[in-house]
Amino acid sequence: MGQEEQEAMKLILAAPLKATVFAWNRARSEDIMASVECGFSFLHISIPISDLHIYHKLKTSREKVLKQLEETVNLAKSFGCQVSIGAEDASRSSAEQFLQVAELAARLGALRIRYADTIGCLDPFKTYEQIAAVSKLCPIPIEFHGHNDFGLATANTLAACQAGSQYISTTIAGIGERAGNASMEEVIQALNLNGCRDPHVDTNKISQLVKMVNKLLDRSNGEFFSPNYKTDVDFFQGLHKCN
Repeated sequence: MGQEEQEAMKLILAAPLKATVFAWNRARSEDIMASVECGFSFLHISIPISDLHIYHKLKTSREKVLKQLEETVNLAKSFGCQVSIGAEDASRSSAEQFLQVAELAARLGALRIRYADTIGCLDPFKTYEQIAAVSKLCPIPIEFHGHNDFGLATANTLAACQAGSQYISTTIAGIGERAGNASMEEVIQALNLNGCRDPHVDTNKISQLVKMVNKLLDRSNGEFFSPNYKTDVDFFQGLHKCN
């Protein structure tokens, strides 16, 4: 973690936000220590769980990945941190592989586990099927994290909600690597239209927030248009880094 990133994270923590702020970490001790040194008490620790990522990308074993997760969660806990677990590339893993990680996460005292569609390969039908299958047996709450590579992140997120996901991962204006993530404003608008309005969510302020973010990032000429909030959404290119 660079000095600029550390300063940015400290500023976020110092802001009077009515939200719990998590620091994202790989299952590495240096990541945990950097987050703790920035002052974070809520840490998200991510590991790859698909055979493709473990054996072919990282060229390691599932046992080593799980041991690494246990060691880093215990390290975070030793500093009094609360932890959530990320199951990277869960959409290309079996239900058994996901539940193995979920059961370990539960034993380690994790708050929840993230089911990540890391490469955005799901559609709403597969999302519902997969989340419904694991949510029945998962010992801790599931968070769904979708990517928008095929323009389905919002639809997949809504399907995950219907299937039993208790938490969802979104970003303002869909900002994210490659094709982006599920757009917060789109998901909220869709939930509102389908009778799931949250009285604590002020859609007018969300609209203002989206406009502010797009202005700060100079996204006025984005390739894609979000009709509900009249904001442009474009693609940020980038590689997905993992352990």
